[in-house]
Amino acid sequence: MIEALQFEFMQNALMAGLLASVICGIMGTLVVVNRIVFLSGGIAHAAYGGIGLAFYMGWPYLVGTLGFSLTAAMVMAAVTIKAKHRADTIIGVLWAVGMAVGIILIDLKPGYNVDLMSYLFGSILTVPDRDLWIMVGMGIFILVMVVTYYTDLLALSYDEEFARIRGVPVTALYFMLIGMLAVTVVMVIQVVGLILVIALLTIPPFIMEGYARSMLTMMVGSSLLGVLFTVSGLWISYSFDLTSGASIILVAGVFFFLNLFVQRRLSTRKRPSLAVTREKTQAFDPQRS
Repeated sequence: MIEALQFEFMQNALMAGLLASVICGIMGTLVVVNRIVFLSGGIAHAAYGGIGLAFYMGWPYLVGTLGFSLTAAMVMAAVTIKAKHRADTIIGVLWAVGMAVGIILIDLKPGYNVDLMSYLFGSILTVPDRDLWIMVGMGIFILVMVVTYYTDLLALSYDEEFARIRGVPVTALYFMLIGMLAVTVVMVIQVVGLILVIALLTIPPFIMEGYARSMLTMMVGSSLLGVLFTVSGLWISYSFDLTSGASIILVAGVFFFLNLFVQRRLSTRKRPSLAVTREKTQAFDPQRS
């Protein structure tokens, strides 16, 4: 890995991966706690429409994709608030329409061939300095917003009614949360692609949820796990000439299933045996006394 870091593209890739890991650890925690994984998937796939729009109009990738994703995210947020019983259906439609728009706009761009695989599975090794600095700016923005509204986000995540009683502007805060999620998705698409973005957002927080005792601890632990997955995936990708985004998610997936196995073993050990349970039941049963 030290040898690989001699190359500028690997330095940019590592920096982009670290930024995405920290932001995904923070935002992924909010996604998992608020149970909006499906909504984040809708934003990720609708973002493909922004990719097509950016290429068709000749705009920078991040500018076009961010605008389109924010618009789609706000529509999805409004739907989940106004029509919760139909939210999954409408999000699924926006998910599909966004991808279709992106593909058609790319097809309509004359004389231009786009490597679709780089956006489906990530192109972390080709992140330019310009996009890297934009990612730094977006990451700082998200971090500042989360720190500023941490207490309100905590109340919203665990008890919406309690948050309203406290005077928290729940609706405005929810729209802000979905907007930050859209920014995060646009950042992470370059790292692992839009198909795998949900894995990087959800796997580290899911693992940490079983060990963390506070949302802050969960955010920090998820960020560290994301860094571990990203660095390990990049090393595997460089060593074996594999797709970087898929390698990162494969490492995360291995840890995910190992965690499930460990948790299952621990729960089995803590659970009393059937014989012990029957013995205790008989001992406290007055009819058997």
